[in-house]
Amino acid sequence: MRTIGLLGGMSWESTALYYRRINEAVRDALGGLHSAKIAMRSVDFAEIEAMQRAGDWDAAGAALADEARHLEAAGADAIVLCTNTMHQVAPAIEAATSLPLLHLADATARRVRAAGATPVGLLGTRFTMERAFYRDRLEAHDLTVLVPDEDDRALVHEVIYGELVRGVVRDASRRAVADVVDRLAARGARGVIEGCTEITMLELGAYVDLPRFDTTAIHAEDAAAWALAGRTTP
Repeated sequence: MRTIGLLGGMSWESTALYYRRINEAVRDALGGLHSAKIAMRSVDFAEIEAMQRAGDWDAAGAALADEARHLEAAGADAIVLCTNTMHQVAPAIEAATSLPLLHLADATARRVRAAGATPVGLLGTRFTMERAFYRDRLEAHDLTVLVPDEDDRALVHEVIYGELVRGVVRDASRRAVADVVDRLAARGARGVIEGCTEITMLELGAYVDLPRFDTTAIHAEDAAAWALAGRTTP
């Protein structure tokens, strides 16, 4: 089995979900006492968030590139970056090691295309919704991407940073984000990407009608499948 290098802590709440889902996928595939081979580096999110807020993406890229080098030294065979927003600095991470980066947006786009859910709405941090790095990667897979309007982007961003990354899940916020999804549906969205690894914590399934694409689950399942593909014994 190949070793997955998890680069997490952004936030640790969602990284914990990655760890659990990857191990569940390996257990379900192999049975018995099997679990995934994982190396992990977990950063102090307060430091990374300060770089985000300051727009210092070069510093953030350098910090995560250094973490990637630690993962390579620890024996990882690939890197899984456990956050949507920080794929902004994916090129810096890829340049830092010889390891492949299993890109979250690619895994998500494949799932959306298989479901035929385009145009697709995109929820996430303000950075993910407004900057081109994520939308362009999705659109390279022939998807049409819709983002919420400015007020709704501000609402979703505040729910993520003000609540979810702190482990707070409020029903009022769940319903407010569900209303954002409804407005995307009214504009023609045929599905919605939960493009922040914390959004899965809202458990929107009972509140929205559109197919939801949980990027945490999708990325974790994709990573587990990649790890299992390296097995050389039954």
